[in-house]
Amino acid sequence: MEFGLYTFVENTPHPELDRMLTPDERFENLMEEIELADEAGLDLFGIGEHHREEYLSSSPTTILAAAAARTKQIKLSSAVTVLGSEDPVRAYQQFATIDQLSKGRAEIMVGRGSFVESFPLFGYDLQDYEELFEEKLDLLLTLRENETITWSGKHRADIDNRGVYPQPYQDQIPVWRAVGGTPKSAYQAGALGLPMALGIIGGQPEQFKQLADIHQRGAEENGHESPKLSINSHGFIAENSKEAADISFPAFKVTMDKIGKERGWPPMTRDKFEASRTLRGANAVGDPQEIIDKVLFQYEIFGHDRFLLQMSVGSIPHKKLLKSIELFATEVKPAVNKALNEK
Repeated sequence: MEFGLYTFVENTPHPELDRMLTPDERFENLMEEIELADEAGLDLFGIGEHHREEYLSSSPTTILAAAAARTKQIKLSSAVTVLGSEDPVRAYQQFATIDQLSKGRAEIMVGRGSFVESFPLFGYDLQDYEELFEEKLDLLLTLRENETITWSGKHRADIDNRGVYPQPYQDQIPVWRAVGGTPKSAYQAGALGLPMALGIIGGQPEQFKQLADIHQRGAEENGHESPKLSINSHGFIAENSKEAADISFPAFKVTMDKIGKERGWPPMTRDKFEASRTLRGANAVGDPQEIIDKVLFQYEIFGHDRFLLQMSVGSIPHKKLLKSIELFATEVKPAVNKALNEK
């Protein structure tokens, strides 16, 4: 199983931080986090796209290009590219450039996005939300298959026999589709033969099994081999369970309460947080053995190929985040893979 991290480069208050970091300080910390993930042996680092005050990740490809120059082995991905408000040609060129800089380590994770700020920002109508995504995904996949393309659609100017450069270092840049909880999206990912990144940030993992099954059925019914599956979750690791919860809860609460206020959710309580980090909860927060147990428990449900954690759900003190990354890479990853190899 592959193990990795993703972040939206949050910059929010935390009780252990005496002030907010400046953007340059947060980016400096981020580069150190990515370098450690690479050196410690994690498989992937993803940068999500957001266009909100509390995130610094409005330009994931810029960050990934910087990471390409400072890493050697780790795969570099978006998490996600909000494709409905993006130009697929420009996105493809940017990721092909990252792929060349990194000698074949770029990936693209596409999704419709959990926020909608990018649509009015870039002049798109939210009434076209789903149609924009499906059309632009078609263009992106066409670009991946052909150096010179002819393409027409409803929401973008036609392309008539144009070459798109640079081409990537690898034969094809992997494209994953991120899915939150929509069966239609899961089926469409499978029908296109795309691997799926399934976000589990609430509820119980077994509730999401039907989406994984629908993804596989979409592939089978459209003549594709079984596509890969990633489980993406919130989490944090410390040397003991209470420490992990005490460090991460304040950061999680700041972020989830802000989103909850916008969407009508109740505030996060410590009791709810504790329930979420039990074996059958959504959050992977605890000591290394608890995370090992949770990943293996979820593997019995999904048989997934990849497990990604968002450790910075809100601002975690930098040194403690580095320790969490180290534990994830050096204790959780090898123990899980050893257990899977023994099955």
